[in-house]
Amino acid sequence: MPTKAKPKSTHLTPGFQPYKEKKGEEYMSEEMRAHFTDILQKWKLELMQEVDRTVHHMQDEAANFPDPADRASQEEEFSLELRARDRERKLIKKIDQTLQLVEDNEYGWCDSCGVEIGIRRLEARPTATMCIDCKTLAEIKEKQLGS
Repeated sequence: MPTKAKPKSTHLTPGFQPYKEKKGEEYMSEEMRAHFTDILQKWKLELMQEVDRTVHHMQDEAANFPDPADRASQEEEFSLELRARDRERKLIKKIDQTLQLVEDNEYGWCDSCGVEIGIRRLEARPTATMCIDCKTLAEIKEKQLGS
């Protein structure tokens, strides 16, 4: 019997409220930085909870199956989970770096050209370090060099 797929967790969890700019508000004001700090911290907490669930799952499910096919299936399942957690571990590191940028008042500006990345882009991808134009150009260059 097929199991229901668990909904993919993202940083835009239920209850997420887009930031509402105030008229004349300066980009990356204290309130904006607090908004993104909250988003990043909640996202990091979600990822860390997922890591804990994986550890407990692997401890609970670890068994020495006598059947080689069962053992292989379990090893493959654990391998996939560990790869996913490794990606999440790297993401947690990137979130920590981003939180440091927020703290240093360097968050929200493109690393490449220095313009504002934009609130909506940052809400969609809080760890973004490039504006959409520079990121698009970088992806085009990467695709051309990779081909």
